[in-house]
Amino acid sequence: MESTMKIASLETFVVGNPPPYEGGRYFIFLKLTTDDGVTGLGEVYTASFGPAALVAMIEDVFERHVAGADPFHIEAQWRRVYGRGYSQRPDISLMGVLSGIEMAMWDIVGKAVGKPVYELIGGRVHERLRTYTYLYPDASEGHAYSDAAVYRDPDVAANRAAEFVAQGFTAVKFDPAGPYSVFDPRQPSLERLELSEAFCRRIREAVGTKADLLFGTHGQFTTSGAIRLARRLEPYEPLWFEEPTPPEMPEEMAKVARATSIPIASGERLTTKYEFARLLETGAASILQLNLGRVGGLLEAKKIAGMAETHYAQIAPHLYCGPVVGAANIHISAASPNFLILESIRDWTGFHADILKTPIRWEDGYVIPPTAPGLGVELKEDVARAHPYIGDELHLVPANTPVF
Repeated sequence: MESTMKIASLETFVVGNPPPYEGGRYFIFLKLTTDDGVTGLGEVYTASFGPAALVAMIEDVFERHVAGADPFHIEAQWRRVYGRGYSQRPDISLMGVLSGIEMAMWDIVGKAVGKPVYELIGGRVHERLRTYTYLYPDASEGHAYSDAAVYRDPDVAANRAAEFVAQGFTAVKFDPAGPYSVFDPRQPSLERLELSEAFCRRIREAVGTKADLLFGTHGQFTTSGAIRLARRLEPYEPLWFEEPTPPEMPEEMAKVARATSIPIASGERLTTKYEFARLLETGAASILQLNLGRVGGLLEAKKIAGMAETHYAQIAPHLYCGPVVGAANIHISAASPNFLILESIRDWTGFHADILKTPIRWEDGYVIPPTAPGLGVELKEDVARAHPYIGDELHLVPANTPVF
């Protein structure tokens, strides 16, 4: 039977994330409302334009393609946006916009049929979802993250890792490899090689086998430099070596993967099945870090997870944004047999909880998938409006000069 529900209106929220800015400087949420009053929530994750430009992009896509559309027709809607303007290729900004709209459509569909989204994309496979957190500083270190001791002192990092493990986390991520720059890739310095190895050694000593070590980088290194670094890390058995080379040439990352026993994780900067297909076909990564606010939405993520199954690869959804992307990550994880681990911003408390009517449920290191219809999260719109972001910065800013 043809659905008579139509998408009628759009509202956007550019929300400033208060200090200590965990998850970024701001979040971009959107709300779609149907002609019969059903609402759907989405979040756009993109780092390549400022928030005002992103809102204009969202409004343009809505006006041209979404207004008046049937929210159930997600596949057709995806193709219309993906191919608009004679593009039909992965575009990180357009796909961020589409991702937010697509997850809002799923939220509407779930509410319309009274089911959580994961039940509509194959059904729940996992009763609970293992999580990890970055080694964020504690409150005593203030908000000057670039100067925080946890990022430069292996002993401080080890103590912080032990604290998170005591809370229930079974994996922690850290990145002592140095700043990233628009002029990368580069060779790691001997100082950073020593520091990276010291972080792994001290954290492994602190947590033993109670937690996995997730070694994060941001595509800083050349292929040969990444291989040199990997060999320093191998004795400490990290669960992954993240994005060791830039994302644009998976053929080079594949050389790193072949040269180390550490699994390679990558994907936070990639979008659509087409870019992830290259990761899989070249053997560049066996752990895919798709971000649901960038990759193309839930249906696209489900296709990528399915492709990954044929390569015995796993998914570990990425989160450096707000809790609506976090909720979408939860649904794709709950419905994917090859789910590995979910990125959390600590234990989902703080502003990530304050902005939701019902916070994401985290217990002893695991997220419990919601049972409410749709995405299972609702925005506290009064809180969102009370925290407007009025700046014009990009979500993430690499160094603009070479790093030596």
